[in-house]
Amino acid sequence: MNINDLPIIMIKCLLCTIIIELVLSLILGVRNKKDVLNIILVNIATNPIVVSVPILVLIKYNSNMRIISLYILEIFTVLVEGFIYKKILNYKKINPYLFSLLLNCGSYFIGKLL
Repeated sequence: MNINDLPIIMIKCLLCTIIIELVLSLILGVRNKKDVLNIILVNIATNPIVVSVPILVLIKYNSNMRIISLYILEIFTVLVEGFIYKKILNYKKINPYLFSLLLNCGSYFIGKLL
């Protein structure tokens, strides 16, 4: 992997994450347009870090360090997004931290399949 590939990878990952998480949120019952917009904005804020840092770690170190950094960032992302969702979403059917976990697990595993 080359550092020059990073912008394209980040854009692809962000678009896939947004699509997957929006579909999952609709399946889970999110219908409010403001909530949909906020889910997109939260992903725009968190996804670039979750994608770029492990790639940079892989380039600098090795794949084991990349995996460790990815898991740490994913856990942190679930917590941060859950906190944000708790504060801003009107959607209350599922605990915001569980909602964040479901969306992030879904996008991670579906993204792996793709």
